[in-house]
Amino acid sequence: MKIEKDTVVTLKYKVSDAQGKLLEAAEEPMAYLHGGYENTLPKIEEALDGQGKGYQTTLVLSATDAFGERDESLLQTMPKKDFPPGVKVGGQLRGRTPDGRKAIFNVLKIKGDTVMLDGNHPWAGQVLQFQLNVLDVRAAIPEEIEHRHVHGAHGHHH
Repeated sequence: MKIEKDTVVTLKYKVSDAQGKLLEAAEEPMAYLHGGYENTLPKIEEALDGQGKGYQTTLVLSATDAFGERDESLLQTMPKKDFPPGVKVGGQLRGRTPDGRKAIFNVLKIKGDTVMLDGNHPWAGQVLQFQLNVLDVRAAIPEEIEHRHVHGAHGHHH
């Protein structure tokens, strides 16, 4: 079966920076619903479209095509007294960007009474290499298409 809209793609991946330093390697296979459902990066979908089980490739994506350029407006501070208890440097919390969009913020630093947060993806602004190995391709079930994501093994569980 070929990878096309409304297929479930199961793959293993590795992500490295432009110098080849490994940033992340999937310990377990990942499955996503292919076809514009925003379950993976558009350039990854584009590269895999029409391929099949066993296909392997390495993609080099610009920051714009990966996790975007860094947006310094997403650096924020908040008073420590307003900060949720138990979250430490390196932790994450949900919040809103200056324009009101929901975002995940990484805790960069706690200095005195101030907490410094970053709403950028940790890999924003970086050229990234993705090594992809397609392990399986199958037709999505109607419920997966309706919910816009994979269910079951290596996907989303309700």
